Amino acid sequence: MNDLEVRRPVILTVDDDPIILNLVLAALQDEYAVRPFTSGAQALAYLETNDVDLILLDHHMPEMTGLELLKVLQDDKRLSLVPMIFLTGSANSEDEVTALEMGAADYLLKPFKPRSLITRVRLQLELFKHRNHLEELVEQKTVELSSINKKLEQRDHITLDLLAQASDLRDHQTGTHIDRTTAYTRIIVNDLLESPHEGYEITDEYGKDVIEAVKLHDLGKLAMPDNVLLKPGRLNDEEFAIVRMHPINGSEMLRHAIDKMEGDSLLQVAHEITLNHHERWDGAGYPHGRRETDIPLCARIAAIADVFDALTSKRPYKEAYTSQTAFDIMYQDAGTHFDPYLVEVLKRHEGEFAAISTTIRDD
Repeated sequence: MNDLEVRRPVILTVDDDPIILNLVLAALQDEYAVRPFTSGAQALAYLETNDVDLILLDHHMPEMTGLELLKVLQDDKRLSLVPMIFLTGSANSEDEVTALEMGAADYLLKPFKPRSLITRVRLQLELFKHRNHLEELVEQKTVELSSINKKLEQRDHITLDLLAQASDLRDHQTGTHIDRTTAYTRIIVNDLLESPHEGYEITDEYGKDVIEAVKLHDLGKLAMPDNVLLKPGRLNDEEFAIVRMHPINGSEMLRHAIDKMEGDSLLQVAHEITLNHHERWDGAGYPHGRRETDIPLCARIAAIADVFDALTSKRPYKEAYTSQTAFDIMYQDAGTHFDPYLVEVLKRHEGEFAAISTTIRDD
């Protein structure tokens, strides 16, 4: 019968002494399928096409020593997982330490008692079995946790999108303003990632957060009254003061969430964008009059995307400008309204911005 039919663990033993091989065979053959070899070369030839459950190695052998064979086995990804027990007639403790450091699971002096050999073999096979079981459990739990995390992440994205759409629908007929602003932001972020520039270095994680968080830039508009938000004509001073509060209102909404989810980078970036996307490079923006690099990079990026979309979209108080007119206005405002380097990024991607402004529309 072959090894598969008898379903017994296969023990490979290598020793240049036939007497030792016979002792091993006599001790183990009742419980295990023993495969004896007198040289390392023979054992390696067998292992090329066969799997084993445990290996017994003699230390002192001609041509290839046990340590040399052990090194070959440890360098093989498949065979390095097999538990190995060293058998040797030497009482040299240095040999024992060397073998264990190289990956041997145990060490047994010759001459050995059959019961001692059987006990050590059983122990190593049980340990190997439990280790594999634990690894399988860890892998299974890892897969389960990964699936759960993906579902939670999807739920978070859906919630964020719904919140963004709700804020966008306050003053737009559809939610496409969010879609366009996100698309413009993605172009800028990808440029910064692909063409690093001093002072504008970002990580992939930060870039992803900016792209997601920009959807919430107008979250504070949920608190604005319709008579101000939807007014077709010019706002008076009192009404404009209400408008200027929406970055603060939105940031306060997010602040409560951040307090409950400390360390969430996406919420932190969303807070920075919501609060600062109406600040200007020259300090003439609102709500705090921040200027230049005191304005978070994510908010400076959002300002480019938001204003370009505002210029090229129809509003109750204005008609839509062409893409070229919008570019001209924004180029004139480089260094006053907008971060001048980010305007250079915009120039590099005129065609992409123009295409998005015409293909993702409200109608």
